[in-house]
Amino acid sequence: MGTSFEKAIKETKDGIAIDLEVTPGSKKACFPAGYNQWRERIEIKLTSAAQKGKANGQLIEIVADFFNISSRDIAIVSGAKSSKKTVIINGIAQTQAVLALDSVLMK
Repeated sequence: MGTSFEKAIKETKDGIAIDLEVTPGSKKACFPAGYNQWRERIEIKLTSAAQKGKANGQLIEIVADFFNISSRDIAIVSGAKSSKKTVIINGIAQTQAVLALDSVLMK
């Protein structure tokens, strides 16, 4: 793996898994918002509060928009009630995800 943020992206039988560090209630939504090298998670900032699944819904929409895929192709598989989440994404290869994230994170 060439860049450190790649540790947050793994291939699975269901697609790719991305480990995220979520900050709800931010002034501005942003993905990717950085990389937490100690937790090995890509950061995402959400404007929605972490109440009644609002932040999770916004997370799925923002990630889908970033990768230009349908929100139906993304599922939160762990951390639904935590700031540390893992999402599975179908319809995108690991190399595509790395290139897309690299264009923003490595600026």
